[in-house]
Parts: sequence; C-alpha cells; structure tokens
Amino acid sequence: PSPPDGGWGWVVVFGAFVSIGFAYAFPKGLAIFFKEIQDFFGTSYSEIAWVSSIMLATTYGAGPISSILVNRYGSRPVVMFGGLLCGIGMVSAAFCTSILQLYICVGFITGFGLALNLQPSVIIIGKYFLKRRPVANGLAMAGSPVMLCTLAPLNQFLFDNFGWRGSFLILGAILLNCCVAGALFRPIGAATTSVKTQATKEGKATLKEEVSKDAMEISSPMNIHTETKTEEEGERDCCEKINQYLDFSLFKHRGFLIYLIGNVLMFLGFFAPIVFLAPYAKHIGIDEYSAAFLLSILAIVDMIARPTTGIIANSKWVRPRIQYFFSFSIAFNGTCHLLCPLASGYTGLVVYSVFFGLAFGMVCAMLFETLMDLVGAARFTSAVGLVTIAECCTILLGPPIGGTLIDTFGDYKYMFIKCGAVMVLAGTFLFIMNYYNYRMLAKEKERKAKEEDPKSVRTENEGRNDWNKETAEDGPELEPLREEQEGLKKEVNGT
Repeated sequence: PSPPDGGWGWVVVFGAFVSIGFAYAFPKGLAIFFKEIQDFFGTSYSEIAWVSSIMLATTYGAGPISSILVNRYGSRPVVMFGGLLCGIGMVSAAFCTSILQLYICVGFITGFGLALNLQPSVIIIGKYFLKRRPVANGLAMAGSPVMLCTLAPLNQFLFDNFGWRGSFLILGAILLNCCVAGALFRPIGAATTSVKTQATKEGKATLKEEVSKDAMEISSPMNIHTETKTEEEGERDCCEKINQYLDFSLFKHRGFLIYLIGNVLMFLGFFAPIVFLAPYAKHIGIDEYSAAFLLSILAIVDMIARPTTGIIANSKWVRPRIQYFFSFSIAFNGTCHLLCPLASGYTGLVVYSVFFGLAFGMVCAMLFETLMDLVGAARFTSAVGLVTIAECCTILLGPPIGGTLIDTFGDYKYMFIKCGAVMVLAGTFLFIMNYYNYRMLAKEKERKAKEEDPKSVRTENEGRNDWNKETAEDGPELEPLREEQEGLKKEVNGT
C-alpha cells in the first residue's frame, strides 16, 4: 500500500518517539551510575566504559537479526518482545555481584532488547510516510533528547534515594513502556475490507489476467522475462532465501558503500563524549546534579535541533543534496569536540553542551534519512541491518579507547581530541566522496542519453504509438495494463 503520509502515521511516530528515545538515550543516561559502580567494584575507566560499549554495540550489531524478524513478523511483535527483554535485563542487573555479570545483563540482554526497539521503529516510519518522511523522522528521532533530558536527572534522583541496585529495578519497569509503544505500530494496510470489495478485486484480477494473456503475446520480451523469473524463483537455494531478508547486492551500490565507510569511521568517536561528559564534570570538581544537568542541557538543545533539521532537510533547496548537509553535520560535531579542551569551568562546559547538542541532533535527524535517500524505501530494511552490524565494531571500541586514553594520560582532553579528529575526518571523507558520487551519477545519465540512437528512438516511439492505437480500439479495460507496463519500464530504466 502507498504511504498515507498522515492519519494513524502520526500515532506511529509517537510510538517510534518512545522506542527510539529509549534505544538511544538509555545507554547514555546510565553514565550517571558509572562513577559509583566503578568505586563499588573497584574497576578502571576503560572497564566500566565497556558496559555502555557492549550495550551500544549489541543494539547496532543485532540490526540484521532485527531486520529479519521485522520482515518475517512485522514491527509490532518485535518491538513488544524487545521491550520485555529490556525490562528483564535491567531487573537482572540489579542483582549482579561482578562487573562481568553487568556486561551480560545490561550489555547483551538489555542491548538486544533496545535493538529490537530501534530498527522496527525506523522501518515502519518509512512505510507510513513518503513526502513528509524527513519531518516524521526528525520528530521520531527527537525522542532521544527528550528521554535523555528526563533520564539524566531522574537517574541521579533514583541513585540518591534507592542506590544503583534499586535504580536498576525501577528503570527495568520503566523500560516496559516500550511494549506499549510497540502496540501502536499497526501494520499498514491491515484494515478489514468488506466481502464486496474483495469480490470486486478478485473480478478485476481475473479480468486483468485475461487481458494480460492477450497483451503479453504482443510483448514477447516481457513474457520471456516473466518466464525466466519464475524459473529462478523455483531454483532458489538457501543463499537466495537469506538474500530475501538481507539484500547483499547493496555492497555493489556505490552510494551505500560511501555511506557505510563514512559512518563506520564516524561512530569511532560519536558516543564516547556523551558517555564521559558527566564523569569529566565530576572529575574537575563539579557537583553531581550540575554534572547531570549538562546532559539535560545537551538533550534540550538536541530536542529542538532534530525536528528543525528534519524541516530544513525536507526543503526543496536541501533535500536534493541532503548528503552534503549530513557531511557538514558530522564535521561540525567533530569540531565541537576539538574545542572542548579549551572550555575551563562549568560555564565553558555549558557552552560546549549547547553546541554539542546542536551538532548531535543534526547528525541523528539525518542518520537514517540519508540512507533511505540513497537506497530507497524498498531496500531500506536490508540496508539498516547491514549498516548497523558493520557499525557495531567501532561503536564497541569507541568508549573503551577513550577510557584507555583517560587511564593512560590521566586527562580527559586527549579523549575529546581523538573523537573530534575522527569525526572531522569522517565528515570530510563523506563530503568528497558524495561529490564524486553525484558527478558520476550525472555522467552516467548523460552517457545513457548519448548512447541512444535517434533512429532507434524514433522507431520505438512509432511502435509505441501503434500499440496505443490498437489498445485504444480494444476499450478502456487495458488502461491498467498500460500503466503497469510503463511502471515496469521505469523500474528497469532505474535499475
């Protein structure tokens, strides 16, 4: 079914707002407990950073599993099951007696539950929206800063009153709200139809088949194509069945490869500054609530930046070249990290949090929109799964590398410099390669236009006119067939 671009879609956006918000904000909000857990278990910065890293890496690495489950069962049951896993993981973490058990309960179980929340929420928005998709994505992505703005002070309040074990129990119950959000993901086109409508459709289908038999005799190349297609479907083996859920032909797509390489590099420095922002503030002598408030400031700015970026990206000036805008956002994010060591005192960290929230919101608002712009809505499900499993390696290594730099030099500035340099490099790479991709696409289009012989174009047009005259005499019942053939020709030309 065609995307309705509204209606129940806005309820779906609200459900995605909740589930995406928990998926992105929850690993960052847990940083409030890191200092106390580190003292409780007697671990180093790099060891405690593995908790968030494993959770984030599992959230992204389980992307293909999530995509396969969505293709098989739909978004609604997958999100509800993911919310249940999140609650079980956090409740189990409240009874952990070692850092290794925290890795399993918080990192793997809760992280896998968040993965089952993230992918289906992004995928179902693409099914409900087309023209307003950037705006819908921006509103759904705004769930991350809203949740982070709420979770940062809430976690500090829970810790002061219940300790980190009691806080994990309460957070496990809060995460069960993802099940409610998943219940809102009604499958598109699932409305019940009357028997009369079904009978009408069946009658049209039979008439269409009869008309198609006569018409396909005229269009022999198309008939050969359908016969070979049915033969290929009959001979489909195990690898082809896997490719049905994950389209590995995307690795031949030039734009997809550019996006993949740039994002894998970017995530090496994307999450570490958020994970260590509150501990850094406590390290320089800022009190706990003020340190937690830095995350709230970042989240408030992020909350405004995401929908605003979605509106800007949907404009007629930016959307045709949205890849450039995405590259600029990544480089701007890295520049903020490079300038962070210059911030001295709480006022400087507030200014850094404001600019960081703006840059972070810009990147997150366009993270999936740019991918859908490259591969299209039909291949987007597979593309998300393949991208996230490739990104999970750098997501896993980013915060521990930052923690190792802090342990080695005893200073946080080297961690911020590393993250900033990596992100500036990723933004520059994407800008240059997207420019190259746009140029190559333009040249390929011109080459195809030049390769067409004017005589062959003329004969093709004459044949098409003769076909239109013959079908016009047969009556209007062949009109849907002509529209289908024109659509098939456009798809073949596009491929």
